[in-house]
This record gives sequence, C-alpha cells and structure tokens, in this order.
Amino acid sequence: MEALMENLLTNVDWTEIGWASWDTLVMVGMSLLFSVLIGLPLGVMLFLFGKRQLLEQPVAYAVLSFVVNILRSVPFIILLIVMIPFTVMLIGTSLGVAGAIPPLVAGGAPFFARLVETSLREVDRGIIEATQAMGATVKQVVFGALLPEALPGIIAGITVTAITLVSYAAMSGVVGGGGLGDLAIRFGYQRFQTDVMVITVALLVIFVQLLQMAGDRLVLYFSRK
Repeated sequence: MEALMENLLTNVDWTEIGWASWDTLVMVGMSLLFSVLIGLPLGVMLFLFGKRQLLEQPVAYAVLSFVVNILRSVPFIILLIVMIPFTVMLIGTSLGVAGAIPPLVAGGAPFFARLVETSLREVDRGIIEATQAMGATVKQVVFGALLPEALPGIIAGITVTAITLVSYAAMSGVVGGGGLGDLAIRFGYQRFQTDVMVITVALLVIFVQLLQMAGDRLVLYFSRK
C-alpha cells in the first residue's frame, strides 16, 4: 500500500506543499482582515445613505453603489491584471504573497460591503425606531442597535467572503501570486503533474470546509445571545 501511494505521489514535494499552504493562509487572512476593515464601514454607509434610512443621501448612495458595483462586476482574473501597475506602485511588486493582497482586497471589500448592507437591512425597523425614540444619536443607533442585531448575519458574511477569497487566492497563481494556486499551475498544469494538482485541490477543499464549519459555529453562538 505504501509503495502504491509513493508511486501515485512521486511528484509531490510535501515541504513545498506546506509552504504553499502557509502562503495561501497568509493571503486569505491578510486580505480578509483588510476586506472587513474597509467593507464594514462601507456597508454601514451604504445602509445609512439608502432610501428611507437614517442619513438618506441619494447622491452619496448612488456614487458608493456605483463604485461597489464596478469592482464586483469585474472578473477577478481581469482585476488581477488591471491592478498590476497599482500593486507595483503600492507594494513594489505584483508577484508573490504581498503582490496578491491588494487585488484580493479590491475584490473582497466591495463584496463584503454588500453583504453587510443586506444584513443591516434585515434588522427589525422597530428596534431602530425604539432606539431613536429614546433619544439615541445615529452613532448610538449604529453601534448600540444595528451592528449587535446584525452580528450573526455579518459573521456569516465574513465566512462567505473568506471562502470567496480562498478561490480568488488560488486564481492569483495565474499571475505568480504564490500559494497553492501558483503551485497547481506551475507543476500540476504546466508540467502535467496530476498528483500535485489533486493534492492542491484537496487542500483547498479542506480549507473551505474548515472555514464554513467555523463560521457556522460562530453564527450559532452569537444567534443565541
């Protein structure tokens, strides 16, 4: 059995697989952090500036919505290529883990912002009106009522965004972004090493499953509070 496994996995360098897995985790982790930091306030603004909301601003909402929709509508593989000059200017390189993070954030932040806006829209309007009736300011309504009530939905949105970023991180391998995607393309595709391709795909599936399980547990935990 061991001999059979060795023959099937002759091209697999487990050290390189390990480093590629670590690079993928770093890319997803860092891009998720910045996507949440940018997307959360952006989603809150989209909600507040919306029709019949606390700070209704049709023009501001239209501008923000337009920018978010543009970034969401561009296929990520195209976004990777289009952002190369900006990434080089910002980071100094468009290759490797560091070079992949700016386009990952540009793809993840607007995606998460829409999920936040949707979660906030699902908050019972009666809760908002009751908070306002007690003399709460907009800031107090947002931090004291909206975000706590929408927290399970926001956590679910973070989970969906993280899983999306796993697939984006794999795609970044096309332009030398590093991680498992880069490994799969350089060895699995270009050198026809099917065993390497199978291992990288299996690891990506495992990452997604673990992220979904963790997200589901967190949503369940905060839903009970």
